[in-house]
Amino acid sequence: VFIVELLLDANNANQVAGAVGFSVRENIVFIIKAKTIMVACGGAVNIYLPRSVGEGKGRAWYPVWNAGSTYTMAMKVGAELPMMENRFTPARFKDGYGPVGA
Repeated sequence: VFIVELLLDANNANQVAGAVGFSVRENIVFIIKAKTIMVACGGAVNIYLPRSVGEGKGRAWYPVWNAGSTYTMAMKVGAELPMMENRFTPARFKDGYGPVGA
């Protein structure tokens, strides 16, 4: 199930009560009720410019479909996102590919 929206509890301010998602295999929409929700984000691609103009935005060292939508879902329900200025930089090797400035 691919989650696209978090749902707030109508009776309890600032409390997430569930989520909306869809099946990636079938034409089914899910509305999920939950007492607790954990949101896990794995970074986002194309926030920073590529290391050279010729490479374009399609070449990235994270999966290109990871657009940071999880951050948006969390912000829409009022979550605080601390330490967003940090940047994960994987190990680099001679002649390897990595982000600008690494």
